[in-house]
Amino acid sequence: MTAQKALEKIALGENLTCEFKRCGGNIEHDVLETVCALLNRWGGDIFLGVEDDGTILGVPEKAVKDLIRNFNNCLNNESLFNPTAVCAIEEIKIEDKVILHAYIGASSQVHTFKGKIYDRVDDSDFVVKGTDPIAQLYIRKQNIFTERKMFFNFKIEDFREDVFKKVRVRIQNRNKNHPWLEMTNLEILKNLGMFTKDAESGKEGFTLASILLFGTDEMIKYCLPAYRTDAICRKINVDRYDDRDIIETNIIDSVGRLMDFAQKHLNDKFYLAPDMQRISLSSNICREIIVNMLMHREFSSSLIPRFIIEKDKIITENANKAQMPDEITLENLSPLSKNPMIAKVFREIGFAEELGSGTRNLYKYVPIYSGSSAKPTMMDGDIFRVTIPLNDAIPAAGENVPVTEQVTEQVTEQVTEQVIRLLRVLEESGLSTKEILEKLELRHRPTLVSEYIKPAIELGLIEMTQPDSPKSPTQKYRLTEKGIALKKVPT
Repeated sequence: MTAQKALEKIALGENLTCEFKRCGGNIEHDVLETVCALLNRWGGDIFLGVEDDGTILGVPEKAVKDLIRNFNNCLNNESLFNPTAVCAIEEIKIEDKVILHAYIGASSQVHTFKGKIYDRVDDSDFVVKGTDPIAQLYIRKQNIFTERKMFFNFKIEDFREDVFKKVRVRIQNRNKNHPWLEMTNLEILKNLGMFTKDAESGKEGFTLASILLFGTDEMIKYCLPAYRTDAICRKINVDRYDDRDIIETNIIDSVGRLMDFAQKHLNDKFYLAPDMQRISLSSNICREIIVNMLMHREFSSSLIPRFIIEKDKIITENANKAQMPDEITLENLSPLSKNPMIAKVFREIGFAEELGSGTRNLYKYVPIYSGSSAKPTMMDGDIFRVTIPLNDAIPAAGENVPVTEQVTEQVTEQVTEQVIRLLRVLEESGLSTKEILEKLELRHRPTLVSEYIKPAIELGLIEMTQPDSPKSPTQKYRLTEKGIALKKVPT
């Protein structure tokens, strides 16, 4: 989480899914009680080093590493938490202070801390006492989370070792100190609550979530005979389809298959973020809706999830247990994880971020990709449907558009005098920022970036020679085909 996002969340104050805690050199028990309460409710955020009123106090900077290690150890300590939990915790620098942010995902299990069950009301934690309230908590979990369904006829050896390896690699790239890296496959599943004891029969078994994530195609088919995901491109042959991919593998590999299908049939328009990172808009948009479709699908339904690309829109559809059937907007957004065990794995490997971030990203990127008036439509009902409008003026992958015509008709009016000056001095082989400053006789690098380089990249007129390493000391900028064509247009 960025410092800006943290400040925005803190400004909203404490609530059902957000808690502030003072923090010295230790993780106190009241922090762990809140972790337990959030696990048992809808999940949420804990900010350590923040007063109840939102004042940033910070944590001792020298103690940050120890605090993070102690937090993870406590959550993985069976004498404290039953079952144990894994939650993401990170340091965030705000001006001259450091705070810690822990994201607690909603769990499909009922957790105890030191033998007590905690739940949350408004901005407070409380101990659940009495047979009826505890039973209601279990019923609430079971009614919501299909991923908890148990299967007893599999062994850990039946699961796919290559998928576990893939997960470890992705996690190591994000967090070299992640506890899963030291665990066996079975220990990971136990930690996630995916290998556990059935409350009714007393037998140990694997949950549906574990099979959908790590199981073989045959295991998945045995548990869910109708399981599959349909990817369809329907741009020319609208009565049938132009291309189709029927996907019947685990949901981790399904993400890659669906992303490949999207890349094949959509244009790859790039956007330069404020931090000068080059972003593929189509990839970001498709990743959000694909992950949402797979991660929050209601698996008890035989309805086949579909990812559909048409001439003027992208559509995803999946079976759903609606909480409040309605169109979802930023104003009424109330994120709830439908399959929290699956969602936790997706977050740990970088497929997903915190709850609600996908919706905010869609509202951010769709207008840039499809035009300023475009917006995503998300309908929550028995079928969860997302519609992303497409702009016909943007060429799709593989379509050839005359560059000179495109430049003169669509770009010229948007080009500023600064960009024109930049194009005049740039060479096809590329120049560094230092060389550009000298040629333009400028001294202020931030001005060069904000008024010359960034607008030219956004218009597709220049590009980085090392787009995957935007801050490289050897980075240069060169003309694109569009930039060369515009440079030839008389001014």
